Amino acid sequence: QVSLVESGGGLVQTGGSLRLSCAASGTIFRIGNMAWYRQAPGKQRELVATSDNGGGTDYPDSVKGRFTISRDSAKNTVYLQMHALRPEDTAVYYCLVQVQETILTHPMNYYWGQGTQVTVSS
Repeated sequence: QVSLVESGGGLVQTGGSLRLSCAASGTIFRIGNMAWYRQAPGKQRELVATSDNGGGTDYPDSVKGRFTISRDSAKNTVYLQMHALRPEDTAVYYCLVQVQETILTHPMNYYWGQGTQVTVSS
């Protein structure tokens, strides 16, 4: 069993910064891809950043240059550093982590964090 705990959300003014964290714990042999999504009220959940095991990252144009995803493999933690925040960034942010629980686990499983609210005031 794997659990993800998110932290770092909050209220910030336009142009401000926040850093989100998502720590995975439990039965973990290996972590694969990690990602952050967000969901605003009345909208579909959208991808905002991905990080693969090879060090590759990707972002949609809406956040490129403002958001940075990073990972600490020793801590099984993924971060999302957000700068130059805008009111349209307001949403609940979720982490998604791909986990291999044991050496025998195949395929890897995906786990969602509980979500953390980010509110950007104008």
